Amino acid sequence: MTESLRVLVAEDETIIRLDLKGMLEAAGFEVCGEARDGEEAVRLAQETKPDVALLDVKMPRLDGIEAARRILEARPIPIVMVTAYGERELVARAVEAGVFGYLVKPFRETDLLPAIATATARHEELAALREEADSLAEALAARKAIERAKGILMEREGLTEAEAFARLRKASQISGRPLKVVAQALVATLGADAR
Repeated sequence: MTESLRVLVAEDETIIRLDLKGMLEAAGFEVCGEARDGEEAVRLAQETKPDVALLDVKMPRLDGIEAARRILEARPIPIVMVTAYGERELVARAVEAGVFGYLVKPFRETDLLPAIATATARHEELAALREEADSLAEALAARKAIERAKGILMEREGLTEAEAFARLRKASQISGRPLKVVAQALVATLGADAR
């Protein structure tokens, strides 16, 4: 898994940035970008499209939390904040920005790798939940359109619910279009008359 992960490292202290890069490469990650400040991190995230980012909280020009927020707006990825500060306010801001992990300096490779793995796993869980929510929302919209179309047919044609549904299903089969599309077309065509 780590062989394919591309990592963006944003740290204003050169020695720490080089340490991070060395640890990551030794663990099989590809460091696709190195930033010295928050603005450079945002730009590199757009250019290199990393799989994960490590951002220092306190950086010049743009702090790591605001950089994380901008990176996540453009393209959601797992982000781990790296800082010498363990202050609750910073942690709360980082979590609010959408950060999935937090490392306090000084740290070791044994701290870094689990933080990346955890952030990546949490990001994947959230992506799956969002996809499921989108799918459920779409199914609900389809169900509403079908129910509305059935109601219109029942009222206009004097059909039972089963007969109205059978008619919609038959129209779907004949036209080769999804039931939702047929129902939406019927509502758009006859819905205004039914009011």
